[in-house]
Amino acid sequence: MIRFFRYSNESYNNLNQNSKHKFAQSHALNIFGKEAIYSFIPKNACSTLRTTIAYANGCIRDKSDFNWIHKNNHTFSATLSELARAKYTFTILRCPFARLVSAYLDKIVSRDTVAWNYIDLHNRKIDIEDITFDFFVRSMSKPNIRDGDIHWRPQIDFLVYEEYDDYFCLENFSKVETVLRDRIGIDIIDVRPLTSHTSYGFNLIDDNDFSNIKPFELLKYKLNRALPHPKNMYNDELIELTKKAYSDDISLYQSKIDRKTLMYS
Repeated sequence: MIRFFRYSNESYNNLNQNSKHKFAQSHALNIFGKEAIYSFIPKNACSTLRTTIAYANGCIRDKSDFNWIHKNNHTFSATLSELARAKYTFTILRCPFARLVSAYLDKIVSRDTVAWNYIDLHNRKIDIEDITFDFFVRSMSKPNIRDGDIHWRPQIDFLVYEEYDDYFCLENFSKVETVLRDRIGIDIIDVRPLTSHTSYGFNLIDDNDFSNIKPFELLKYKLNRALPHPKNMYNDELIELTKKAYSDDISLYQSKIDRKTLMYS
């Protein structure tokens, strides 16, 4: 079976100069001893999977060392020959609408360093309190903004292969655990309760329109272990803008995952 690369033939230049392929390859991680490749996509349980792989590759001893992964994002990036010879490949997709909300609430509202990088993408002409979710979504119509950070960059950009053996979805994470145990004999090390950038353990509020609420007001909710339900961040106009900005991701998700888990079809 030949594993065709998604972006390799988009340019006849040397493959090392093909930026789209190089980006996707750098996010394709080797699980040594299993001859398996996992393409990691930020905001799609990647901390849990990268911790699992770090353990499987003998670099950490248990989940208490999970912070090791943040300085080793590309330690296990696969070579071209390793990608071509892989016996098993997989990735985890996420509803694009939910992923965009997650990136916003995690990186912008929490005033992560990524938030200041987002301001730099606007040439520092905005203040952090200007970045409502409405503003954030509208900005994704500009390719330099949408592609400017890995946490909201389109998921399809991270996929080095045209096809994977398995496409999982974050919305059905239990399937990931079952299949990986059966296919390659690894157990997931779930670090979601240990990280500060997920909605794990938060109460979801679904009785308000949060699309134009200022980040500081949302941060107050977050400090009280509450977050808006993702659907309450959108209105009809923002839904359509997201569909346009992330059309490839939505098409990919609809073709590989059960449409019932897509927030807006």
